Amino acid sequence: MADFTTEVLVMGAGQSGLAVGYYLRRAGLAYVLLDDQAQPGGGWLHGWNSLRLFSPADASSLPGWLMPRPATEGFPTRDAVVDYLTQYEQRYALPVRRPVRVAGVRRSGEGFAVHTDAGTWQARAVVCATGSWSNPFVPAYPGQADFGGVQLHSAHYRDAVPFAGQRVLVVGGGNSSAQVLAEVSRVAKTTWVTEKEPRFLPDDVDGRVLFTQATQRYHAGQATAPPPTLGDVVMVDSVKEARSRGVLHSVRPFARFTRTGVVWADGREEAVDAVIWCTGFRPALSFLADLGVVQPDGRVATAGTRATELPGLWLVGYGSWTGFASATLIGVGRSARATVDEIQAFLVPASASLGTGSQVS
Repeated sequence: MADFTTEVLVMGAGQSGLAVGYYLRRAGLAYVLLDDQAQPGGGWLHGWNSLRLFSPADASSLPGWLMPRPATEGFPTRDAVVDYLTQYEQRYALPVRRPVRVAGVRRSGEGFAVHTDAGTWQARAVVCATGSWSNPFVPAYPGQADFGGVQLHSAHYRDAVPFAGQRVLVVGGGNSSAQVLAEVSRVAKTTWVTEKEPRFLPDDVDGRVLFTQATQRYHAGQATAPPPTLGDVVMVDSVKEARSRGVLHSVRPFARFTRTGVVWADGREEAVDAVIWCTGFRPALSFLADLGVVQPDGRVATAGTRATELPGLWLVGYGSWTGFASATLIGVGRSARATVDEIQAFLVPASASLGTGSQVS
């Protein structure tokens, strides 16, 4: 016997889970969101101290309510995003239970049994919205285990203070790496390592313009000149300042680690004190292992957000494979709305037997 029962269970109450919750509320379905964090904010709670969005507030909002504009000039800070998500959750009285950690999901009757450290939930439909921040990716290099310096993923980077006076490699070619490089290069000797030359957007192009252009090309199916992508580097103030200091240039990857540094492709050895990996994340979906749907690359086969191999399971906010720009504040709303439409169709006429409301127990 399950400890709790609901029609729809959403795992994760960061930006993606909240967007799904917004549309579930509008649909009048019985639902609950489980979140393993002690407070609202999702993955934004773990961003580095100086992190800023590269879009204005009104272009970085979830469905229903625009993010308030900052009191001072500039794009919203990490803390402003956390505050917005906190207020959003309260504004719509979304039924979030935290901190609750999901241990596993299994098939049970016509639905799912979701086992957590706070009891077991029975649900007809399950939505995964756990994102990826808790599953950082670090590429493997020869000799990596023997390297005696510091290796830190951007998921755990907070500020540049620990790297003052050191020799640091910043690895990765996206916006995170550019912003981390800009900050660390003020206090340390840095080298920016990227697979290929980073693509820098014009100074007057922010994330809002980038998103609009990328969306237009996505829908047009253009495959000619390389389109702007959400990984292109936006020239926020800190990155512009790094350019003015002459540090905004990159080199191609090293070949292997040594105990005290790295060996470059041309055979040259260099001493290094620390490596900061800004190399992205993988979906945080280990709790789905018993369902047999997680592929070797960590993804689940989907049509839109719906798992194709398992009726009743949806995945929202994990990147382009679950919807264009679905891992962004502005982009996840579209995926969330389509998901709830599909859930409604899936539950009919089952939803009539449970009634409506935020949750049942």
